Amino acid sequence: MSDDDSPEAVAEQSAQQAGGLGEIIPDPLMPAWRQVEKVQAFRRTHGEKYVGVLELLTALALTGGYVWWLLIFLKVL
Repeated sequence: MSDDDSPEAVAEQSAQQAGGLGEIIPDPLMPAWRQVEKVQAFRRTHGEKYVGVLELLTALALTGGYVWWLLIFLKVL
């Protein structure tokens, strides 16, 4: 058994070979499924950068909120 036969590698390979849900989605739902596929493709392409930007924005918002709370707290005293 080599490193390429790890459970993760086997799962990834089988996922790539599988046709996905697109094969079993009924025709009336295909437009909605195509939108889901676009989101999944975006995540595969830009996932790390996108998550990094969201983490940065969250950190900035939380920092701003804490500073705002501190200013309000100090003015009350």
